[in-house]
Amino acid sequence: MAVPYSDQRVAIFVDVQNIYHSAKHLHHARVNFKELLRTAVGNRSLLRAVAYVVKSDTALGEDSFFEALKQTGFELRLKDLQIYPDGSKKADWDIGMAIDAVRLAQSVDAIILVTGDGDFVPLVEYLKWGLGKQVEAVAFRRSASTKLKDSVDRFTDIETIPRILLKIRERREKKGASSK
Repeated sequence: MAVPYSDQRVAIFVDVQNIYHSAKHLHHARVNFKELLRTAVGNRSLLRAVAYVVKSDTALGEDSFFEALKQTGFELRLKDLQIYPDGSKKADWDIGMAIDAVRLAQSVDAIILVTGDGDFVPLVEYLKWGLGKQVEAVAFRRSASTKLKDSVDRFTDIETIPRILLKIRERREKKGASSK
């Protein structure tokens, strides 16, 4: 496993939907993105931090969440949720993240992908073997692709980061507590 060096310049690319849904389903929790960024970068020099989000007109609190990501230091890349006539939805940023990582690769020493999505394995291989970059992934070990974990130089299990998970309060509990 490669060790991050303090003189490295890094870029971090966060698949927000992937991490958000993994935290929600595995732990009924939210991710502390400020702590995630701080831990993933460590004492290295952060060149860019990009969070890829999908905008839905129906999600409550979405704008405040996006603002919180910006305040944390993330540059946001927004995409509208696609809803097809059959009711199916599409909300991925895989190609956008890959293109941005390749574009920025010449300016950094290490690329950090915050996702557990195995679709990124060809990107990891290109960045490592084609461009000679150190590539890291940060995700939930239990939901991350084994191929992705095996292909990166360094894998960090989100669950091992202190103060990373913020429990979601049940709306019913909140309502009940406020009426007492």
